[in-house]
Amino acid sequence: METLTHERAGTTGGADPALAAPHRRAPRAPAVALLVGMRPSEWIKNLLVFAGLLFSQKLRQGPEVVDAVLTFVAFCAISSAGYLFNDLRDAPLDRRHPEKRFRPIARGELTALAASVAAIVLLAGALGISLAFVSAEVAGLVALYGVTTAAYSLVVKRLVILDVMTIASLFILRVVAGAVAVEAHASEWLLLCTAMLALFLGFTKRRQEAMAEQSVPPASSTWAPEARAATRSEGSDAEPGGSGATRPVLEHYSLPFLDQMVAMVTAGAIMSYAIYAVNSPLIGSKMLATAPSVLYGIFRYLYLIYDRGDTRSTATILTEDPGMLFAAVTWIATALLMLYAFD
Repeated sequence: METLTHERAGTTGGADPALAAPHRRAPRAPAVALLVGMRPSEWIKNLLVFAGLLFSQKLRQGPEVVDAVLTFVAFCAISSAGYLFNDLRDAPLDRRHPEKRFRPIARGELTALAASVAAIVLLAGALGISLAFVSAEVAGLVALYGVTTAAYSLVVKRLVILDVMTIASLFILRVVAGAVAVEAHASEWLLLCTAMLALFLGFTKRRQEAMAEQSVPPASSTWAPEARAATRSEGSDAEPGGSGATRPVLEHYSLPFLDQMVAMVTAGAIMSYAIYAVNSPLIGSKMLATAPSVLYGIFRYLYLIYDRGDTRSTATILTEDPGMLFAAVTWIATALLMLYAFD
């Protein structure tokens, strides 16, 4: 299939991302800037809260579906609050990055006050929805997610290995919260598989960032004028480019080390999913029918990162790449058939 082997021009390796990005972009309205800062494209990760609903065979039970949807909304709100908080902290570094300098806060389209108020409102909304409409346990998990996200932005994101492990823990919290919301049991193998897949995405993302840092030239000509002026106003003389310039932890990640980590967690993800599929709590080994989609998805992702040099975000790859969409659709269809039609 041609659509699965030929990538769109400009989305993968071969072109310097700093040179490819336009120097000027039309300013966004405050409401649009706020929406962009909330990063709705990243909400796809919160779909993990539906894992408990799917695997517990409760898709036909209306109250449980409503609880799962409300939990999803709460996690979208709390994750967006975390993104705003992170961007407030990282604005000086983002202004040195060829792409992140266009984030609303870094670019000055969204003021620090507006972003702070929006983050507080989203935090309160997430806790309020989960506590009032789902359960206190889910509200506690949402709060734990928020605390972990804040700790990541403040400290952990600068700690090698622990940064990726913390990101993986956020994926696990989503699965656990979704299971608690519908009063389902999250299999230990399912949680382990989730952790391995999250580590896989985390370390491949770090590899993408390490490659991008190496390809960014130190020349200030690639830096947007508004970003350069904003950084000077904060008293910083730094220019973009250089290892770890925009993400300090990258100084501790070498490509050989990242390749080793990716190889280890890839094997762990495949093995843990295979074990889970053989020992599925409700339908046993019938879940093995979903394994080909998982294998193809992992192999496709590695192909994009290593062979095509894809520099897009994880969420963009998962939602726009035809191969990844094919893996997701076939996995969902097969899982639904095994759990609800052939059981």
